[in-house]
Amino acid sequence: MRRICRLSSCALLVLLVGPSPARADLTAFIGAQSNPSTRLTKGVSAGSGFLIVGFEGEYAQANGDDVCGPLVGSAACAPSVRTVMFNGLVQTPRGILPKIQLYATVGGGYYRIRYESLDLQDSGFGTNLGGGVKIDLVGPLRVRLDYRIFKLTDTFDLEGLDPTSQRFYAGVNLAF
Repeated sequence: MRRICRLSSCALLVLLVGPSPARADLTAFIGAQSNPSTRLTKGVSAGSGFLIVGFEGEYAQANGDDVCGPLVGSAACAPSVRTVMFNGLVQTPRGILPKIQLYATVGGGYYRIRYESLDLQDSGFGTNLGGGVKIDLVGPLRVRLDYRIFKLTDTFDLEGLDPTSQRFYAGVNLAF
């Protein structure tokens, strides 16, 4: 009888203290990328998280100018920028703040910068740091606002282009 009570107590404790279910989300976004000029950026991200810790993978593409002058890196000639980043997140648990989930993120991954008309490109490893908010709308549908600072490091040898860039975006987020 004692053994059954101990087993029942342990089983109840495991059920009460056990891990919470993982949550996932998918975001399609549009925004603005800076450096050397502000231009349209589109992308998608998918992630998963537990109570306050999560991770995500993200793909984004900022279009460049189709025609460039002779001065590569001048403000008149913007390259296309493609990033594939993997990030860790620290976030407020859902339900703590009504309809709002705040998060901070840091990560790294691949980037490619390309001057289309000059057939010049650079690629390597980049990092990003940022944060944002996910705001509940209806059911699993949310709005996501995000700000990131990118540092494009490795083989950054395109003359005159600052390796630091900023991006702000708004997106539609589906939580499941």
